[in-house]
Amino acid sequence: MTSADIGTALLIAGTLLCLGMFPLGPQSRLLPGPDPALWRAIVLAGLGIWRPAARLMAQTGQDQDWERRALYAEKLARAGGWLWPLWVRAWERAHPGDPDAALIRAQAQVSLAWRLRRGHYANQTASWRFRLFHRALSKARQNLSEAARLNPDDPCPYSAEIWPALGLGYSEDMMRELWEEIAKRAPHHFQAHYNALQYWSEKWRGSHEKARVFAGQAADGAPAGTLMATLPLFAWYEMYEARGNRHDFRSPEVRAMVDTALADMEAAAGHPALPYVQHLVAYCLTKQGRPREALRHFRAVDGWVGSVPWRYKGYQRLAYRGVRTAAVRGAVIDAVRRRLRRG
Repeated sequence: MTSADIGTALLIAGTLLCLGMFPLGPQSRLLPGPDPALWRAIVLAGLGIWRPAARLMAQTGQDQDWERRALYAEKLARAGGWLWPLWVRAWERAHPGDPDAALIRAQAQVSLAWRLRRGHYANQTASWRFRLFHRALSKARQNLSEAARLNPDDPCPYSAEIWPALGLGYSEDMMRELWEEIAKRAPHHFQAHYNALQYWSEKWRGSHEKARVFAGQAADGAPAGTLMATLPLFAWYEMYEARGNRHDFRSPEVRAMVDTALADMEAAAGHPALPYVQHLVAYCLTKQGRPREALRHFRAVDGWVGSVPWRYKGYQRLAYRGVRTAAVRGAVIDAVRRRLRRG
């Protein structure tokens, strides 16, 4: 390698490093990854056009694609913001007793409750907001029961009920009864497990140990490609957010969790929850000094930041851009070093 080649490589690397804050395009907080059909349905539902959403939900029910159904219900429920009842009511008038519309209504009521609380901790929430929050969650619980009645095979109403369980303070026995309803319908349902992990975490109704045990039991013996093997990493990250430090990412334990997650992800192509996992894994890989591996997953989800760890950050888009840029810089530096060694 000539000195001119080295100079060119360093110039390119320097230019990329100076650009900063990759990627330059917009980042949406609504979805974890690209899904054109879902995005189109969300946009149209926000304009009052409900039929594309109804077709998507009907297909998930016919196929018993419970993973995709849970994702679609959660995201469609936010379409229209505070005006969501308008398009859902139009759907219900056209198809009374439709279990898909009932699920969207119930999920929208759950989302409404948490918007009323505005994501604040209990000691930061005004008493009047708590009253509205609890009232909305109680209504959501009733709506979820109706959705479950209309489609008895569907685990999604039970999975969504975990959020009222958090806010209303279900006892552990109540939570276990709820979990039995989920497990007998979809024993490896990723979103249900992620929701339950929140319940068992220390910041809600459990402890770091209970969350760790729950995640380990879910992962133990689960089929490859169900993403159950990634749950211990999510449980660890919940603990890290509470009291960790940046050096924890490079511990042998966490590196092993990430490697196990990567193996499960390889078998999970097409899984609706895969983008959720890719965000956290890309973040951990960057922190571990593995930027080239991280970029593979960042590329898959670029444009979308609706996932952990960004949801825990004050500025989701900025946090994503910062870590994504660190991965780009690390990958460029690694490439230049390899070229220099070969030269």
